[in-house]
Formats: sequence, structure tokens, C-alpha cells
Amino acid sequence: MVIIEQQQLAGVPVLHVVQPEKRDEPLPLIFFIHGFTSAKEHNLHFGYLLAEVGYRVVLPDALFHGERDEGLSERKLQLSFWDIVVRTISEIDEMKNDLVSRGLADSGRIGLAGTSMGGIVTFGALAVYPWVRAAVALMGCPNFSAFFDAMIEEGKRRHIDIPMPPALLALEKEKLARYDLSKQPEKLAGRPLFIWHGKVDQVVPYAYTYEFYQQIKPLYEGNEDRLQFITDPHAGHKVTREAFLETVRWFREYI
Repeated sequence: MVIIEQQQLAGVPVLHVVQPEKRDEPLPLIFFIHGFTSAKEHNLHFGYLLAEVGYRVVLPDALFHGERDEGLSERKLQLSFWDIVVRTISEIDEMKNDLVSRGLADSGRIGLAGTSMGGIVTFGALAVYPWVRAAVALMGCPNFSAFFDAMIEEGKRRHIDIPMPPALLALEKEKLARYDLSKQPEKLAGRPLFIWHGKVDQVVPYAYTYEFYQQIKPLYEGNEDRLQFITDPHAGHKVTREAFLETVRWFREYI
């Protein structure tokens, strides 16, 4: 049996999933971050299975999503994408500190996972937080710089007005550099990382993720079991049951 509670952590609305008899114990902690235009409730199946085997699972709403929806137009939401990503990375640290300070999380056993935008957040957090012990990125992108450029080009192709001159766009891109794991793969420091991506994903390019995997493989020489990449040759931008079950297995092994 598990319980699901609506809470606020560091000012962020979350779903907190845990076994009731372990609710007040310092448990291993997993954060699960949802995708763009999604919300925390949409990933409860991950939270349920992980909590069922003993983890404390926190599923937050990202800025402008779920309970934090401010009714932004699709265009304004898209223009806020990278602000949302960076804000979420910051909030993960604040929520972690909240739980650790209250004795509810084992600070040495914290994992992070996410789908789509949440996978992008996961890669970014690995670049700045050594406390993430193991991670799962589902349909994410570690190359912030390349994906930023691709999004701008896609916006131009679709004739979306981007209200920023080139100089300001360059500054926005520069702000993302510290989170770009593809530019600093050594920050992984051998931590367990499971990556899943559909080969026909039309939203987050598969190529960036696969290139990153090839880039970091030499860093795991001698510890190959700590790095896994699963390609689904038929999947688009949707997580399969295989990926879901492998995520649970990955955390059970490494957190």
C-alpha cells in the first residue's frame, strides 16, 4: 500500500508518494519531472511502483504547469521553455534541501528522472548537482546549445515571432552553458545513467541523445553496467512500458 499526498515543498506543489508506515523515515528519494504541457499527475504510475518498493517519490509541477498554470498562450509558453527548465533545476535542489533538513530523505541516496522536458531537466541537473546519485532521462536532450538553436530554427520555419534581437538570444543561449552536459561530460563522474529514446521522435531529436551516448561511453570503461541506452526503433514521443519498467529496475539497482 502507498499513499499519495498533495503538498508544497519549498513553495512548489508536488505529489508525495510513499508507504504510510515509512512516511516519517529518512528514505531514498526519487524526483520525477514531467514533460512540457504535462503535469505531475501524469506520471503517477512511476511514483506508485517506486514507492511500492520503498522509495519516497516526489512529482512536482513545473512553472506554468499543473497547479501553477497561469493561462499562458501556447506561444508564450513555448517562449518560456528554457526559463521553465532552468527554474525547475533550481527548484529540485530547494526541494531536496527541504526534505533532507527535515530528516525525510537519505542525502546519499537521491535519484532523478524525467520525460521529455523532464529528461532535459535531468541532464541539466546532472551538470550542476553532484548529489544526484543516479538518473534516468526519457526522451530528453543533453545538448542544450544544439537544441536551443534547433528550436529557434523551428520557430522561424513556422513563422513564430520571437521577440528578441539576435544579441539577446545569444545571451539567453549563453546562460544555458552551465547546464549543457554535452559540453562537460566529465561532470557525470561515473554516476549511473539510463537513457531511453524513440528513434522516430518528432519533438526531441533522437540524434542529439545518441551522439551524447557515444561521446560518454569511454568515460564508463570498466563500469559499463552503469550506463545504459535503449533505442526503440518504432517509438515516437511517447514512453513505452519497457522504458517505464526499466526505470524502476534502474533505481532499484543503483539507489
